[in-house]
Amino acid sequence: MSAEATNPGAPLRKRGRPRIDLRRLGRVALLGPVSRDRLPDAIGHVAEAHRAHHPDADLDILRRAYVLAESSHRGQMRKSGEPYITHPLAVTLILAELGAETTTLTASLLHDTVEDTDVTLDQVREQFGDEVCYLVDGVTKLEKVDYGAAAEPETFRKMLVATGNDVRVMSIKLADRLHNMRTLGVMRPEKQARIAKVTRDVLIPLAERLGVQALKTELEDLVFAILHPQEYERTQALITAWADAQDPLTEIAEGVRSTLREAGISAEVLIRPRHFVSVHRVRIKRGEMRGTDFGRLLVLVGEDADCYAVLGELHTCFTPVISEFKDFIAAPKFNLYQSLHTAVVGPEGAVAEVLIRTHRMHKVAEAGVVALGNPYTQDGTNAAHQAEPADGERADPTRPGWLSRLLDWQESATDSDTFWTTLRADLAQDREITVFRTDGGTLGLPAGASCADAAYAQYGEEAHGSIGARVNGRLATLSTVLNDGDTVQLLLAQDASSGPSPEWLDHVRTPAARIAITAWLDAHPDGAQGAHGGRPDAERPQAAQPSEEAANGRGRPGGRTPSVDVDTPGAPVRLAGCCTPVPPDAIVGFTVRGGAVTVHREECPAVARMRALGRAAVGARWNDPGEWSGTADYRVTLVAESFGRPRLLADLTEAIATAEAAIVAATVEPPSEQRVRHTYTLQLPDAAGLPGLMRAMRDVPGVYDVSRAQQPAATG
Repeated sequence: MSAEATNPGAPLRKRGRPRIDLRRLGRVALLGPVSRDRLPDAIGHVAEAHRAHHPDADLDILRRAYVLAESSHRGQMRKSGEPYITHPLAVTLILAELGAETTTLTASLLHDTVEDTDVTLDQVREQFGDEVCYLVDGVTKLEKVDYGAAAEPETFRKMLVATGNDVRVMSIKLADRLHNMRTLGVMRPEKQARIAKVTRDVLIPLAERLGVQALKTELEDLVFAILHPQEYERTQALITAWADAQDPLTEIAEGVRSTLREAGISAEVLIRPRHFVSVHRVRIKRGEMRGTDFGRLLVLVGEDADCYAVLGELHTCFTPVISEFKDFIAAPKFNLYQSLHTAVVGPEGAVAEVLIRTHRMHKVAEAGVVALGNPYTQDGTNAAHQAEPADGERADPTRPGWLSRLLDWQESATDSDTFWTTLRADLAQDREITVFRTDGGTLGLPAGASCADAAYAQYGEEAHGSIGARVNGRLATLSTVLNDGDTVQLLLAQDASSGPSPEWLDHVRTPAARIAITAWLDAHPDGAQGAHGGRPDAERPQAAQPSEEAANGRGRPGGRTPSVDVDTPGAPVRLAGCCTPVPPDAIVGFTVRGGAVTVHREECPAVARMRALGRAAVGARWNDPGEWSGTADYRVTLVAESFGRPRLLADLTEAIATAEAAIVAATVEPPSEQRVRHTYTLQLPDAAGLPGLMRAMRDVPGVYDVSRAQQPAATG
């Protein structure tokens, strides 16, 4: 058995323990009751996994929970033909392998009894206590929630808020969904696809935010197999071929072990295979797979200080890929994840990604909130006997920041539809960045967040008085998009009566900011926003001003603003800076303060957000092409995704110049996994030349995608 197979934090399907035969388990489960002092054979696997994490656990409560669950579900069958009791058993085993504590496992065994049998919550409370009753009730309520597009917002809001009060409720729900996905083959194909899509859109993002990577990755692979069977089979063939070939990671791993041994550092060095979806993503981005792309090295040590000692040895004895270094120990991710990430060059130029973490960090990285035990138990006291706060809200010291923010959003949201819309938008974010505050703190924000988002994350409603920011020491507008690792200082007006303008909604990505701005605007329908109106004159960020003005269709040198006909005669018209529309884009307008109409591309995310908020759209269309083609200058923002290589920037700018476009502003994000993102705001002599320009940029070696951006490039 490999070293990883014995590690309790390893992904569930990669363990040395074979998957349980549910038919055999079902037969064992039907053998009937056992003596009061003997553990039923059917939960032997659960007990074994539980004792591996909690050697002193009292298993009597699990025995009693199983006896009640088995007797109440007796006679019920699953669609697959197994006795129904095999389902709560399998769900409980998943959680036991992740290291869940006894109370969670007890509730897991009972999680369907109140919903599907004659057992009542009062019976659960009487036999197992308030804490188990609380968890069973929470899971029962979640079972009634429709997670699809037609979900009732108020129902989902109440259920998710209840989950936020105890993360173990969602842990049980995620394990429940994982087992259902494992056995989904008995369903009709159309039902499989529907369940898989809901899992992809709601439950996998929730697993990510709770840090339960072991559940998230297996759910991703199961969804991938159902929704993209051909791509799944292709990826499976790639992984099989790699498994049969010589693995360059093995040689690099042995070199790392030797280096650390000579340095006197006690560490485990493991090879962590990528799961199917991860391999698929690498193949899509890189095109041709390298031998080291199928896995990563994992170095496990005892203490935090040892992590940095390992990093120092690796960067001394191997050639490091500096752009790959990330320190998630000093600045943990929003879902509690901690680790050092780096990459080193091995023999013959092979590049291996390396993760460095303590055993404790690894357990949390795989199991997330499940690994944190009972957050309401202190000093060994049974949580069920602790007094609840007067307001009913339980202080959870292990609650991830995202869940804490969720509870804040639901309190601030004026209606359930707003809460639901902003929550779904947040779940759609697949990456989070960390920005540093000048006072020494950090802020976790979704990728693409602006300075306005940072202001509301730091100051709450006080951010209504924001007038700008300093990003990495330079003045910037509130619409400036932040990058991972930026340092931001928010600037607030002294005038307490000032407030946001509707345009701020075009630049924010976080629910907290959107809800706060919308609430302020609803409370001030007259549009009063103080003297500055969110646009400071005394300390306006001069460097960013030209790009913002140009992106909004104003002050274009050497040309004229393109003419947009709108269904509001006489209204001033400007082009939105967030999506930089150009003819012949499909467009739509929205009226903003002062009666002006801001025109967006139809597919701009801001359009969907404003429609979701009930704002009425204004019909808009380009005027006669003969009036604008070849005579006006147009601005557009493009994003080029590429692999890092020498002279890449020079070749891209040459391609842009050859297409007779001028670069107004440009940003190049720090390389990530040897990939680089370039954002250019360009001035075109003729909008008809845009497709040719994008083709020319895509033809540059190393560039694998060029797309329209939703934000203008920052000026340098």
